[in-house]
Amino acid sequence: MLKASNQPVKLLMIALFLGTMASQTVLADDDDHDIQKMSEKAKAFGLISHEEAQSKALAAKPGVVKEVELERRKFRAGWDYEVEIVDSNGAEWEVTLDAKTGKVNSINRDWF
Repeated sequence: MLKASNQPVKLLMIALFLGTMASQTVLADDDDHDIQKMSEKAKAFGLISHEEAQSKALAAKPGVVKEVELERRKFRAGWDYEVEIVDSNGAEWEVTLDAKTGKVNSINRDWF
């Protein structure tokens, strides 16, 4: 009697898990659990840390960090950090950084 290998099933389960992880947005504000999840994902994909993303965003647009999001890009490969910052005048800004390199891709005023 031949025994079927479970290897293809295990590989499929791992691929589905990683695909699910890669497609989710991770937020970090004051919730330690979300920050931990973001840190784990950044480390797994070789990205800069959310602390480094905050620092680079604040260098580009001084203020107070309101929220950090790690998002997988929809139309091109890679990841972005979106950092929401409130400046000294109370205006809200969104700084988008390449999560791999830390390069600031855009700074936009949030009008909402």
